[in-house]
Amino acid sequence: MPETITDTADPRLHDYVGLTDMALRRRYEPHGGLFIAESEKVIRRALAAGFRPRSYLLGERWLTDLADLVAEAEAGGIPVFTGSAETLTALTGFHLHRGALASMQRQPLPPVAAVLERARRVFVLEDIVDHTNVGAIFRSAAALGIDAVLVTPRCADPLYRRSIRVSMGTVFQVPWTRIDPWPDGLDMLRDAGFRTAALALTDDSISLADLSAQAPERLALVLGTEGDGLSRRTLSRVDLTVRIPMAGGVDSLNVAAAAAVAAWELRSR
Repeated sequence: MPETITDTADPRLHDYVGLTDMALRRRYEPHGGLFIAESEKVIRRALAAGFRPRSYLLGERWLTDLADLVAEAEAGGIPVFTGSAETLTALTGFHLHRGALASMQRQPLPPVAAVLERARRVFVLEDIVDHTNVGAIFRSAAALGIDAVLVTPRCADPLYRRSIRVSMGTVFQVPWTRIDPWPDGLDMLRDAGFRTAALALTDDSISLADLSAQAPERLALVLGTEGDGLSRRTLSRVDLTVRIPMAGGVDSLNVAAAAAVAAWELRSR
């Protein structure tokens, strides 16, 4: 039977303590090799991708809505905790309006070669630090035909709670891994038969439409961090630079919006 929380200091609830964005930025969320999945859709997508739950934390009404998961958890010896909205807020530090959390065990990241094996269109996220942008990019990648995502060593964690939530769980659908070292990893992409393109405003850039009209069989598009954009080292080593033509006096789009535009234009036909 699900266990009603009576003590928020219970060590079995440690995974869920202080899940606000500010608190999580002060600690490394993958503590103990875990991540937090929030909402029914995200939890089910994580389970479908083969991730194993460590425990569940459910609002009272969700015990009924997720009765099948509760039954599976009980059969597998996985703890299910519940409590009032006030208690869950006190534990996690935020209002659990989606009603359901799961602490999930991480899996080892696959090698770059395995992620690229069947891919034709790849995003490379260079040092993107905003978790919302990372999640939004994964959602666009899943929806618009990007086959894989590579993230550089300093890029935000795609399995951070906010990234997962914004992606609507699509981080579990799109194959991804970290590419390290960077930008030396560009050589790995070339060796795998990819042409590399940077999305940036440079004097020698071509328009996205021109690239799409003569798109290579395999293409890796590198997207840069918020504000500063791509590093000079990266720009000096890619095969070409691409821009999205702007109007209305706007010089560029938010990186997540730019990723969506590029994914639509470059989708495999």
